[in-house]
Amino acid sequence: MSILSEAQAKAILDKVIALSTADEISAQLGGGYQGNVRFARNDISTSGIVDDVELGVQVAFGKRVGTATINQFDDASLERVVRRAEDLAKLAPENPEFMPAVGKQTYRATDTFSEATAALTAEARAKIAEASILPCRERGLIAAGFLEDGHTFFAHANSNGNFGYQKSTVADYTCTVRTEDGRGSGWVASNVKDIAEFDASRDIQIAMRKAAASVDAQALEPGKYTVILEPAAASGLISFMMNFFDARSADEGRSFLSKQGGGNKIGEQIMDPRVNIYTDPWNPVVPVMPWDGEGLPRDRVKIIDQGKVANLDYSRYWASKQGKPETASWGNTIMEGGTKSTSELIVGTERGILVTRTWYIRMVDPQTVLLTGLTRDGTFYIENGQLKYPIKNFRFNESPVIMLNNIEELGRSVRVENGNIMVPPMKIRDFTFTSLSDAV
Repeated sequence: MSILSEAQAKAILDKVIALSTADEISAQLGGGYQGNVRFARNDISTSGIVDDVELGVQVAFGKRVGTATINQFDDASLERVVRRAEDLAKLAPENPEFMPAVGKQTYRATDTFSEATAALTAEARAKIAEASILPCRERGLIAAGFLEDGHTFFAHANSNGNFGYQKSTVADYTCTVRTEDGRGSGWVASNVKDIAEFDASRDIQIAMRKAAASVDAQALEPGKYTVILEPAAASGLISFMMNFFDARSADEGRSFLSKQGGGNKIGEQIMDPRVNIYTDPWNPVVPVMPWDGEGLPRDRVKIIDQGKVANLDYSRYWASKQGKPETASWGNTIMEGGTKSTSELIVGTERGILVTRTWYIRMVDPQTVLLTGLTRDGTFYIENGQLKYPIKNFRFNESPVIMLNNIEELGRSVRVENGNIMVPPMKIRDFTFTSLSDAV
């Protein structure tokens, strides 16, 4: 029962809506299959399939709201979950920021589904693990990684007549390769809608080369350096920054986008004019559901336009309070870039540092989006357009806002491992490293 057709999902949701005596009711039905295979020390360790469907119900009596969930769909169970939500709503205090359910909407479908990914089998997952493990065994390297794929559906409906249904697929792969003595480490990740776009035997070569090349890393003095951030390294910083494009936090003075004296920085230049960031649910590389969590239809929206703040993300409540039109929350983040690959950016660099990956990123100062974190899994010194030697990892203290004012060059934008973001490799001047890290 994991993948329900549109007709099956609508039949269940229609029953749920009809059962309620509340002022309004909204229901969401979703689930599917998630397959996985894990490998470590050059052997498969676990594999499995998660198979589940869940119904969530929210009702409201005035501004009193109750929610309940269930994963059984016979008539008695459906009535039970509705009554449970209603009982909770009657006990709940009024929500001063309550917003009624949206009216009937029109959605333009997005291309979130791949037949090839939906058809992925346990044998196919094992082949992907094998393609990662065998080359490492042959080279005396050690691989550890995880592949997870999902074939899911999502449907929602409410008592105002709104309804939406869509299926999606995703495959997410990560692999770390270490040398036998543990002194060298390389890493690779891939996230795709269509498994046909993924080739583990190709990607593993990247991690293997970095693992072998990162042995005998040399210490470099902390300080400000020109860096080339691979897309995976850049995405950790960019995605963290995007959490602060919330209109309410900006208007209330809790964000780097807050204006002194009140208000926000919409229309102000805050980054290099080459920075263009937008959201687009129909982007063929990073498509997302055509609606947000409230059921509002998504659209293509400019966020940063030639370095200027173009739009902020308004919740329905805050839009109403500020007299703004209701707009859907953003589903993906796309940063435009140039045409060069990471390798081509390296060739054009006289001196600098290549960063494969950033991790353990934490907030230092929300008013400047100052972040701290570590490099890992392949950090190299660049000299005269070549990777000269491996260097020890650094701790960095850097703001992505400042970073995007120090752009030397942007490469070609690609989808990265968390699946809903596209960023380019970036050549950045004056990137701040504060200390060394002995971890590989």
